[in-house]
Amino acid sequence: MGFWQSVMGRSRPKQANLDSLFMVPSAAITLQTAIGLTPTGDGSVCYRAAAGAGFSETQGDVLELLRDAADAPQVDVSADSFGFTWLQVHRDPSDTGGLCTDLHAVNTTLEAEGFGPALLCSLVPFADASGRKVGLVYLYKQGTFYPFAPRPGAGQQRDNLLEIQVRDTLSAELPIEQDLSRWLAIWGAPGL
Repeated sequence: MGFWQSVMGRSRPKQANLDSLFMVPSAAITLQTAIGLTPTGDGSVCYRAAAGAGFSETQGDVLELLRDAADAPQVDVSADSFGFTWLQVHRDPSDTGGLCTDLHAVNTTLEAEGFGPALLCSLVPFADASGRKVGLVYLYKQGTFYPFAPRPGAGQQRDNLLEIQVRDTLSAELPIEQDLSRWLAIWGAPGL
């Protein structure tokens, strides 16, 4: 921190390291062997869509980029009740590397076109044989991951034990968010 920032009591926000998304395939192997959670093949990027032609054109370019690839994934766009847009990508569950590449492409394209401040998070869901699901959430503005596990059939309740188990299992592999107040509930996120 520079002198002026320390005098003013300001610090620079942590920069996102989008390449951290490429650590998820390795973490997926760890989750499968340690806890029995496997990738669902879904992934998504959450952002606040901006008004105007520039953003519409950029989002269209992102969709075209994904849909025109030789091994094009299924891509859907939806909005949640909070006004955030979810761009969801679906691939074969065995292709976690391809899924993370797609999510990285969405994030970097939006960032390169000046829409980085609109990015909220990226999500890669996992499930086990009993139907429990957990999403590995990448917080764009923090550059860290955290687990979010909705409890099946319990309304808006979280499976905190599963979240802590995933955190402890992946703490050596991923930059895990240490501030639990940033472990936001993302109810209704695609794939969860």
